[in-house]
Amino acid sequence: MEIHTGESSFTCQQCGEMFNQKESLKVHLKTHIEKKTLICPQCGKCFARKKNLKTHVRIHTGVRPYTCSQCEKNFILKNHLNIHMRSHTGEKPYTCKLCGKSFRQSSGLKTHMIIHIEKKPLMCSQCGKCFTQKKTLDAHLRIHTGEKPFTCPQCGKSFRLKESLKTHIRIHTGEKPFTCEQCGKSFRFKENFYKHMKIHSRENSFKYNCERSFTDTNHPKNHVKIHREKPFICLHCGKSCSKEGNLKAHLRTHTGEKPFTCEQCGKSFTVKVNLKIHMRVHTGEKPYKCLQCEKSFTYQTSMRRHLKTHSGEKLPFSSV
Repeated sequence: MEIHTGESSFTCQQCGEMFNQKESLKVHLKTHIEKKTLICPQCGKCFARKKNLKTHVRIHTGVRPYTCSQCEKNFILKNHLNIHMRSHTGEKPYTCKLCGKSFRQSSGLKTHMIIHIEKKPLMCSQCGKCFTQKKTLDAHLRIHTGEKPFTCPQCGKSFRLKESLKTHIRIHTGEKPFTCEQCGKSFRFKENFYKHMKIHSRENSFKYNCERSFTDTNHPKNHVKIHREKPFICLHCGKSCSKEGNLKAHLRTHTGEKPFTCEQCGKSFTVKVNLKIHMRVHTGEKPYKCLQCEKSFTYQTSMRRHLKTHSGEKLPFSSV
């Protein structure tokens, strides 16, 4: 089956792996039909070809012969280096023909295509949340089961997500892989690195007619409303709004109308977002997670208070 992207791509019907050339797919297909007589002495995994076994053994030996000339990061496979180089060049060769969105890897396009061809068929039996991929559902289920299969070899602390363990390990190694090329400051977390870069970037320095400046994108979005024309005026108190929808929501504070009702307990709200936040009480969802200790919170404000309990570098939060 041929899937057209930005390049001609050919997909293996056995495992879903994608290739740029038809010949590469033909070579790959042999791995599904050839006998696997070569056994890895470390883990017992079998291979049909000697070069595949040789490449696999690097996982155990730690040998990474392919080095990025830009950042000196090392890789086991040359193909992984080629894909990594796109993070420096910005190249995204795999393009969705339906919406035009581009991706660095064929796997990213494959995952994206699910959005166009199907809904979210996998549902969590505990809270009803739906997912497109089984691995995402499996990771989500650990919220309910409390399972934490990824354990730190240094201190024994366990984590629900592999990425969280990878981030945690940096506490022991002292690794700060995200370095600012302008001032040399390094960061343990990508989110903090991006926030720091706004200090240097002129593109993220926002100025308005009042000559007030911002380095955080969230602040000017709110501040600019002061300068915007607000033609929608409340007849009760004189408050002005920039959008008619905002005025309608504001009017409910005068009328007492609460059109958004919780089906679980009957509590009503003036705005839809407050109902959405309230539903977490019933579902048990805690979307704000601390990347250091993996403690989760229902509300963003609770997460911010919790972050102050950690000493040293302030940690970012993420939605799970």
